[in-house]
Amino acid sequence: MKAKIHFLGGTGTVSGSKFLLETSKHQLLIDCGLFQGSKSLRLLNRAPLPLDYNKLSAVLITHAHLDHTGYLPVLIKNGYKGPVFMTTPTVALTEVILRDSAKIQMEEADAANQGNYSKHKPALPLYTLDEVEQTLNFILDCGENEWISLAKDIKFRFRKNGHILGSSFLEIDISDKKLIFSGDVGRTESLYLPSPSIPEQADILILESTYGNRLHSKVSPKSQLKDLINKTIQREGNIYIPCFAVGRALEIMLLIDVLKKENKIPHIPVVFDSPMGAEAIVATSKFPDWHKLNNTDLIDLNKETYFVRNIEETFSIIDRKKSKIVIAGSGMITGGRILHYLKAGIEDSNNLVILPGYQAEGTRGRALHDGEPGIKIMGKFYQVNAEIARLENISGHADQKELLNWIAGFRYKPKKVILIHGEKAAGQVLAEKINEKFGITVDLPDLNDIVEIN
Repeated sequence: MKAKIHFLGGTGTVSGSKFLLETSKHQLLIDCGLFQGSKSLRLLNRAPLPLDYNKLSAVLITHAHLDHTGYLPVLIKNGYKGPVFMTTPTVALTEVILRDSAKIQMEEADAANQGNYSKHKPALPLYTLDEVEQTLNFILDCGENEWISLAKDIKFRFRKNGHILGSSFLEIDISDKKLIFSGDVGRTESLYLPSPSIPEQADILILESTYGNRLHSKVSPKSQLKDLINKTIQREGNIYIPCFAVGRALEIMLLIDVLKKENKIPHIPVVFDSPMGAEAIVATSKFPDWHKLNNTDLIDLNKETYFVRNIEETFSIIDRKKSKIVIAGSGMITGGRILHYLKAGIEDSNNLVILPGYQAEGTRGRALHDGEPGIKIMGKFYQVNAEIARLENISGHADQKELLNWIAGFRYKPKKVILIHGEKAAGQVLAEKINEKFGITVDLPDLNDIVEIN
């Protein structure tokens, strides 16, 4: 077998995942995500994708997050008319995420045009809600462990990897050679997701490296959350948690619910300001085989959390002076409802912003994480006076040790590992560790590199 992998995104960065697998007869696109973060990365979303849409046989999606699905409407708009395969829960979440993405883009374009702070005249969304609805017509759902044949010599299946609901790594057999695309590998001790499945073997492993150069803290996120919330309430401040509405938000709400039941924090209002997130929690209840929660857990969560639906409620909540916990997207503060809360509260030293997940280079979340004195929101600079804290050990990504343990669990080790979905420093450190521990050759491709596989 001869094949090539074209790295069209997700290399040297944690966003824009797109990997084109090309054989003499077929082309498969694995993941189809948006670039997020710095302006130079975001501009890549507007650049033409170097592929022939007529030769593309199928698109395979590992999970629903925007950095893995958010480019799908552009792909369809530009002429792709083939199938898009994903697990059944991923279909449900992708519908929610893409609609939310289009709505936010349309709102931001309107705001930029009205506020006259865009260089583009007029500012336009990357895609619209109508284009998302057209995209959804091409999506086909698959069961876990279900082998699907694309041709006589190509088949694939999805297997759970514990990152978010429905997330999977992808096994692809081409002429009896096995490639595994890890997707985003989850944790072994999630509050609500099963541990990642472990493959038996792979000839080539294409592996994420988000936390390739670090270990998650052993600090209990529950204990840390308790201390942070109580300290902020004592000074009558608000707690703002920018959070990915699909995945980490549910984990954090479960922790807060437990702390309230144990009387370790006061019963102050918890606001989840994400229509997308509310729909994602509804979707969770429909797929009990994909998570560890029971109906009581989800019912209690709905009782204890106020779910915001429309933007008018957002401004009403901002005006309420009493302490509250607000969870809102987006997780790296690149957009979404959290921007309205931070505009109102980032300059107040009584308030607290908790960063619960990875913050990519070039994002507002990274700027806060790195201690920048000010951030720009909707064309205006705001001084950072609020306390900034990072919630440890809540990430949905495996750390360096967990990734190495995942590889160690393979019955037959990969012959080659290709590292993706990580910043350069993380990839380089993980490459050294993999080579040192397993003696495996490791590649670190750059954007638009092509790796040949024999």
